[in-house]
Amino acid sequence: MAVQQKTNVMRILEQKKIAYTAHAYAHEDGAVDGCTVAQLLGLDPGMVFKTLVTRGAGGGCYVFVIPVAEKLDLRRAARAVGEKSVAMIPMRELLPLTGYIHGGCSPVGMKKPFPTAVDETAMLYDTIVVSAGKIGAQVELAPDDLLHLTGGQYAALTTED
Repeated sequence: MAVQQKTNVMRILEQKKIAYTAHAYAHEDGAVDGCTVAQLLGLDPGMVFKTLVTRGAGGGCYVFVIPVAEKLDLRRAARAVGEKSVAMIPMRELLPLTGYIHGGCSPVGMKKPFPTAVDETAMLYDTIVVSAGKIGAQVELAPDDLLHLTGGQYAALTTED
């Protein structure tokens, strides 16, 4: 399925001369979970990442990018950004804070930059897939390019089994 139109995320990647591949998936029923997105795109769920936004105990916001099948470990996340604790922001705050809706939140091109951490498992892949900023659109790019673009860092962010 071809991507109908370029998103702001794609424009930013092109402006920064970062190589990416656009992916699109059907979403007639609205947002679908990340594992379903990976399945629809025929990709390993380990290389498809979701973007989560949190607020730290000190009031600042933080972005965490983790594999779609994993859960964010809030203690590890807080440690990664030097906070005492972090909590997920309420869904109603996502759009005004980031410019993105739930299911279409990208670590690239938020209204303002927030400290970002990408799960260290991203380093296992040549490319990873993140939201292109709207439901139904994803971009595939090198994890180091994502880190450079967001000013992020790698960290252990998911719960241990």
